[in-house]
Amino acid sequence: MKIIITAGTGFLGKNLEKYFTEKGHQVYILTRNPKRKNEIFWDAKTLGEWKGVLENADVIINLAGKSVDCRYTEKNKQEIYSSRINSTRILQQAIDQCTHKPKIWLNASSATIYIHSEKNVNTEENGIIGDDFSMNICKSWENEFSKSETENVRKVALRTSIVLGNNGGAFPKLKMLTKFGLGGKQGRGNQKVSWIHIQDFCRAVEFIINDENIFGKINITAPNPLANQEFMKSLRKEMKVPFGLNAPVWQLEIASIFLKTETELLLKSRNVYPEKLLKDGFQFLFPDVESAFHNLCSYVHN
Repeated sequence: MKIIITAGTGFLGKNLEKYFTEKGHQVYILTRNPKRKNEIFWDAKTLGEWKGVLENADVIINLAGKSVDCRYTEKNKQEIYSSRINSTRILQQAIDQCTHKPKIWLNASSATIYIHSEKNVNTEENGIIGDDFSMNICKSWENEFSKSETENVRKVALRTSIVLGNNGGAFPKLKMLTKFGLGGKQGRGNQKVSWIHIQDFCRAVEFIINDENIFGKINITAPNPLANQEFMKSLRKEMKVPFGLNAPVWQLEIASIFLKTETELLLKSRNVYPEKLLKDGFQFLFPDVESAFHNLCSYVHN
């Protein structure tokens, strides 16, 4: 297959590129700073020569969007919003102009679209979507993606939870905190953590590409979300660290200022379930956090 990954130089993009390249597919990366042969310049907001590479593509995976791991200043909020909307809008324009359009377009979204929920399990069908900055970003992003239908282009919005891998994302930071005895619960510790192993993330993307009946919004997360307290306890056990200091909310508020991030990323309860994936027959290699941690802590090169 010919696969295009936009903004593919980050943690998820690098892993998807490696996964599909090893299976013999042609992968092209659209990026602001092209450095390799398969990388093509785009600015994620205007049409350019890059649109030529979309011709005859089998798959487009759009991962563009400023990281939410920052302080929610007005400037950053605006960038988080516009980077997602503009990249989705300009891709739609480029696809509309293709003679031979891509067969499937997967657009990033986030499991954060659902409300803070400790009891209610959010499936695609019954999930409750709320109203705050993060949820509204996700809603606007998905609306931009789905507002125009393109004939013969299957569209899927990936509502992805925290992805656990050794070469980027949140997991290396969690390991470091745990190693230094700071791997206790964050806040009250009963907020649910929805997560997925990076290998299952790549496999789920492949599964969706291959199953022509999957379209619309889909939760990309392992089937066993668990409380933050249990999540950290499992990580300490796997890393053989006997204790972890708890971090009360006031401490997190202070730390988040120095770390230039927001406490929401740790304290929001994401209780998300991959109903569509499971119904369609997807099988997780790492359905529970113990198996995921064991794999990631055993094989540092993953």
